[in-house]
Amino acid sequence: MKRLTSAQSEFIESVLSLKPLVAAFDCDGTLWSGDAGEGFFSWELELEQEKRLVSEEIARWARSRYADYKAGLVDEDTMCGEMVTMHRGLREEVVQQAADAYFAQAIAPNIFPEMRELVQRLRASGCDVWAVSSTCQWVIRSAMRSFGIPQNRILSAEVAVEKGPIGRTISDCLIRVPSGPGKPEAIRSVLESAPDCAFGNAIWDREMLAMSKHPFAINPNPDLKEIALANGWTVYQPD
Repeated sequence: MKRLTSAQSEFIESVLSLKPLVAAFDCDGTLWSGDAGEGFFSWELELEQEKRLVSEEIARWARSRYADYKAGLVDEDTMCGEMVTMHRGLREEVVQQAADAYFAQAIAPNIFPEMRELVQRLRASGCDVWAVSSTCQWVIRSAMRSFGIPQNRILSAEVAVEKGPIGRTISDCLIRVPSGPGKPEAIRSVLESAPDCAFGNAIWDREMLAMSKHPFAINPNPDLKEIALANGWTVYQPD
């Protein structure tokens, strides 16, 4: 593992100096580069048919639905939710194994080292750290093992899972889709007060950042960067 640069270390220390008791992190684009939710969705649809998790019928529907989303015909919350509910009827163990394989291959190499170090040091200081993401529960569970965030501190796009004779089976009953205003809503469902620090990279993190005492725009998209600068939020670009 490479040593952190002075700029990376200074960023970490600047956050730790705030002595936050609670911190909330977006994941895609904030803890690593790239969109793991969209990536896993595309990856699993591109698997050879005999290895694909979902049926060919579902795969065709999902491709068409995603094209409509990119054309602006399907909203963000709906698409994020359907990327989870499309697994209805599958054994959760099988989907989790696929997510583990995908994350190790496609996302783990792109983790921002200073963000991993920051999360780990915050937790070591006693800070209650939460991952808040509109990416599906299985990918975020895989990812958080690399950061030391326990499963009960994950607020992801999630569906109910039913116990049955062949194991745990995925339903199409959505529990949450933490995107945009859904992020503060998810946080308020588990916390009595707003996070001391929040970290995000996209417009979908705006409301979560705004509710925190110390908002950090990490690797921000142009629209979020404009909002962050206008509001005096800290902007940090990982190396």
